[in-house]
Amino acid sequence: MSEEKKTALIVDDEPGHRLMVRAVLEDAGWNVAEADSGESALEELSSLATDGCNPADCPPDVALVDMKMPGMDGLELLRELNMRRPSLPVVLLTAFGSVGSAVEAMKKGAFDYLTKPADNEELKAVLDKAHEYHRLLRENTRLRKGSGSGVDFIGASPGVQRVRELIAQAGPSEATVMVLGESGTGKELVAEALHQSSLRADKPLIKVNCAALPDDLLESELFGYVKGAFTGAVKDKPGRFQLADGGTLFLDEIGEMPPALQAKLLRALQEKTVEPLGGVSTVETDVRIIVATNRNLLAEVEAGRFREDLYYRLAVLEIRIPPLRDRKDDLPLLVSFLLGKLGEKNRKNVRTVTPAFLEALTRYDWPGNVRELENVLERSLILARSDTLGPDLLPPMITGAGTPEQEHEPTSHSPASLEDAEKMAIVRALEENQGHRERTAEALGVSRRTLQYKLKKYGLTRRA
Repeated sequence: MSEEKKTALIVDDEPGHRLMVRAVLEDAGWNVAEADSGESALEELSSLATDGCNPADCPPDVALVDMKMPGMDGLELLRELNMRRPSLPVVLLTAFGSVGSAVEAMKKGAFDYLTKPADNEELKAVLDKAHEYHRLLRENTRLRKGSGSGVDFIGASPGVQRVRELIAQAGPSEATVMVLGESGTGKELVAEALHQSSLRADKPLIKVNCAALPDDLLESELFGYVKGAFTGAVKDKPGRFQLADGGTLFLDEIGEMPPALQAKLLRALQEKTVEPLGGVSTVETDVRIIVATNRNLLAEVEAGRFREDLYYRLAVLEIRIPPLRDRKDDLPLLVSFLLGKLGEKNRKNVRTVTPAFLEALTRYDWPGNVRELENVLERSLILARSDTLGPDLLPPMITGAGTPEQEHEPTSHSPASLEDAEKMAIVRALEENQGHRERTAEALGVSRRTLQYKLKKYGLTRRA
């Protein structure tokens, strides 16, 4: 079988250096594309993308970028490439005296750097290493999609199962979706799951938090601007609508959008075009819109703070995520999953929790929802001196939710430990799905591989 062809994009304003690098790389079996500026590199990136190719799989495999170029310099281009093609490794070329700035650039996402003129063998070795990194990222993405574990929305309660059903139904459609739920319930996770299950999954998912930016900045972020539109606008900048072209635009906290921008957003949705700030012509865009809010938008409409016509255009299909206090039966599964994730992150293994720990979690109402649960578990894990978490590791706001006696004694109907509770949840899901493993894993919100491990762990393989 012939070796896979690798493609490098060389971005350098010096023709002589580009020629030298091309000769070295082509001798080593690479395909080489060239650009003499940051701006033309972005155009070259678009032309290299063949029809229908997944952005992670489209050439090039590596970009070799000169730090110092007129117009868009290497750092600006690095930022743009990281936004448009996050999995593309970027190797920077720097003059000998500017190594400090190249090291700084690595903190901002560059894969590696080389000093000019680069040694031929070092050039080939670094680019081969970057190509291998790109290949591993692609493989990891494929495995995650194959196992169905790209998005973790854990739980077996009816409310969570309903959310998953709606994602499966709405995902492949082009419908605008409004995700409703309190802060910390996982609205962004639902948006990611909708995008992954759509026909646009191989195109970008661009996210904008409407509450995180001041009004004037939010407008330029969404719609972009042209050079000279305002002081400091030294070049054209595409907005998030343009960056999401062909993919999905997720507008989080849509209820915070100011009225003037609501009108402009409505026009963009109706006409499928945007008008950059300072521009005289419109730009066509093809995006699927997903919005999220923790506000009651109908009440906002009645109060005159949100446009009624925009509300009805956005609320084509609603997915409401239940708060954690309404699905406490999911706590054992969530705790087990989150402790596994947090244990990896903090390089610390926790085997189980005490009955009193789980009981305290169950009594608390979780106003911050799953995000708050994750923070509490991370705190407990970091403070733990053994592989079992007890209630002494919980903050007072949680342990103070009941009497001291309750904190140390589980109720008569509560399971003896996290493991018992998790086992009970799996047994219940198996029975409800007649032992069908695929459906059971789906009902629990875990991958089939994770279910297989849990069945073996709890001696339940005979039931499945």
